[in-house]
Amino acid sequence: MQDPLQILYKVSKNIDTRIQQLAVSVTSGNVDNFEQYKYIIGQINALELVRQDISNLLNEKEHKDEQRGTVIDIGRKPKT
Repeated sequence: MQDPLQILYKVSKNIDTRIQQLAVSVTSGNVDNFEQYKYIIGQINALELVRQDISNLLNEKEHKDEQRGTVIDIGRKPKT
């Protein structure tokens, strides 16, 4: 079984690739009509939302990992 983080990274990479493909199809003039254009733009928007959610999950994980193991001693005063 794969590590869930690795799966998220792979999905994120696949989403990036798909967004690029869709953007190229729109900008290169390969859209036959306005309905198809709206559909592709809707796909891009949906993929961007999913990509942002994945990014937020990964950032939360990294933030928690950074906090773990950090010890801050605020209660002791140095002996004089």
